[in-house]
Amino acid sequence: MHSASPIKILILDDDTFMLKLLTRMLAKQGHTSVIACDNGADALKKIDNADTRPDLILLDLNMPDMDGIEFVRYLVDHQFHGNLILVSGEDERMLKTAEKLVHAHKIEMLGYLHKPVNPEYLSELIKKWKSPSQEDQLQSSKKIYRVDELQSAIAHHELVNYYQPKVSVATGEVIGVETLVRWHHPTDGLISPDRFISIAEENNLINELTTYVLTDALAQAKMWYESGLTLRVAINVSMDNLASLDFQDLVVNLVTQAGLSPQNIVLEVTESQLMGADTRIPLEILTRLRLKRFHLSIDDFGTGHSSMAQLRDIPFDELKIDQGFVHRAWTDTTLRAIYDASLSMAKQLGMMTVAEGVEDQNDWELLRQTGCDLAQGNFVSKPLQAKEFSHWMQAWQDRIHNGLIPGST
Repeated sequence: MHSASPIKILILDDDTFMLKLLTRMLAKQGHTSVIACDNGADALKKIDNADTRPDLILLDLNMPDMDGIEFVRYLVDHQFHGNLILVSGEDERMLKTAEKLVHAHKIEMLGYLHKPVNPEYLSELIKKWKSPSQEDQLQSSKKIYRVDELQSAIAHHELVNYYQPKVSVATGEVIGVETLVRWHHPTDGLISPDRFISIAEENNLINELTTYVLTDALAQAKMWYESGLTLRVAINVSMDNLASLDFQDLVVNLVTQAGLSPQNIVLEVTESQLMGADTRIPLEILTRLRLKRFHLSIDDFGTGHSSMAQLRDIPFDELKIDQGFVHRAWTDTTLRAIYDASLSMAKQLGMMTVAEGVEDQNDWELLRQTGCDLAQGNFVSKPLQAKEFSHWMQAWQDRIHNGLIPGST
């Protein structure tokens, strides 16, 4: 038996046998503060009591009277700030839908488990739990930055480009990189783009930010080219960049000044960023750039509401299958169906396919078996600073020669 855990756990399930089984399972893992309830009304009373309020709830979905979905709604009303694990005999799609609903209610969810419950899986999920002090520390790290701070960061070159490799699934050849900007804050450390891109978009700073990222990426691409390494360098473009016809001239001029070929530049447009009512300017910019032989990539494909319309209207020649449909698609029938459909559509349209979020060997093998063109994700490499790239290249070649791709040794 493990040492006693400080986590206060509530199990809610209408099955008495399941309540006893989970209680015993948790006890063997060192969780001694466990309350079992067979109905939602009693569970809510425990939540309202400061002495019995749980840190973590193990929740069944299909119960009489108050089902698990309704119970989640009441958790909001009762100001529950703990974590949730779904434990249910429902199928994968139902559990995923319930998970999305939990997140929509702003309740932290550690994951879900199928019945019969595997003790090891349960233990792994509970390990994700953070104490209130850890949670407070995490929240404090998510401070909101002001637009003048971001302007200062651009002016003082605190923004640094990282590059995540894209490799050929068939041969392992390094084809290109996606440019991912990070903020090296002087006191707060490394800040990811999701913390500041929206600030730039909301304060008419996105063109300045994109110009900064693009200029730096082109300079790096030039250095790689002069060292004998020709890579397709991809840069993310916001729909806000496409609001002015000047953006097309900016891109062309910067690439020309860098002495690079447009054929080695990829502009990634996020598919979930819907074009406004007036599509004329973004369509003109993208079409003219494609005519000049820049590559256009539709990013995060399948996450927005106009996937088909975007493919119909814009001359994309690369499709990036969103990581949410790639990782674990080898074992999830729903994800696999969406992955297969995206891949098939891209091939029929003559587009290059890139799978994002390739996290492990199983993801990689799925890509190999289905004929996806390029892979991108932590299984290949995390985003790298330019100075780390040559060392990674050597390590990647070693992985290939050691049998990552059959026949390459």
